Amino acid sequence: MTTIQTLNKVVEIAEKRRDEALGALGQMQRELQQAQDQMDQLQAYAQEAEQRWAMRAAAGIDTALLMHHRQFMAKIDHALDFQRGVLRERAGLIEHAQGQVHVCERDVAGLRKFTERKQLAVQHRVQRQDQKNTDEMALAIHLRQSLARAQQEGMRT
Repeated sequence: MTTIQTLNKVVEIAEKRRDEALGALGQMQRELQQAQDQMDQLQAYAQEAEQRWAMRAAAGIDTALLMHHRQFMAKIDHALDFQRGVLRERAGLIEHAQGQVHVCERDVAGLRKFTERKQLAVQHRVQRQDQKNTDEMALAIHLRQSLARAQQEGMRT
C-alpha cells in the first residue's frame, strides 16, 4: 500500500468517526426534544391541575382534600424538578457531543489537507523525473546527431 493509499484510508477512518459523532449528536438532540416534550406535558398537567383546584376551591373544600391536593402538587413539583435535571443533563451531553463533532471535523480537514499536499508532492516528483528523462533523452539524441555529423564531416575531409 502506498503512502497516499494509506493516507486516504486514514481520511476514510476519520470521516467515519466524524459521521458516527454526528449520528450520536443527532440521537442526543432527539432525546433532548423528547425530554422537553415530557417537560411541556408535565407543566401543562400541573397548570390544568391548578385550574381544576381553583374551580373546586371556589365551591368549598375540606382539610383532607386540601392535604391531598398539596401532596399531589408536591409530587408534580418533584417530577418537574427531576425533568429539569434531565434537560440539564441532556444539554450537557449535547454540548460535549458538539465538541466531539468539531474535533472530528477539524481532524478530517487536516488529514485531507495533508493528503492533498502529499499527492501534490508526488505529482511534482513524477513531473521532475519525467522532465529529467526527457532532457536526458534529448541530450542523447543531440549527442548522437552531433557525433554522426562529425563522423560524416570527418569522412569528407
